[in-house]
Amino acid sequence: MSTLYRLADQRARRRIVSFDRRELSRLLGLYSMRVASGEWRDYAIDFRPGMAIFSIFRHTSEQPLFAIAKVPNGAQGGYVVYNGPRKLAHGDSLEDVLSVFDRKLRLLLG
Repeated sequence: MSTLYRLADQRARRRIVSFDRRELSRLLGLYSMRVASGEWRDYAIDFRPGMAIFSIFRHTSEQPLFAIAKVPNGAQGGYVVYNGPRKLAHGDSLEDVLSVFDRKLRLLLG
């Protein structure tokens, strides 16, 4: 016996989160400024269940230096900026969390 599945039900269950054109333009604008200054070298965009992540790398073979996550309906707002496992900022708008990059960030090596 075969079971019938409604495609609409499957799509609703697997809601894909992505960056819209305005968000992606803002992220790539910030990225291009930092590439021009020689700080950043590569980026990646990942789509995971319930979130989209824009990762920034200093070198392509390393772990991400920063990760900007879009998490709709998240407990701490819709956007979060990470530096490794450390949370740098969270808020309801992309502009709020990207303000952390307005300050001069330096990676401290212990």
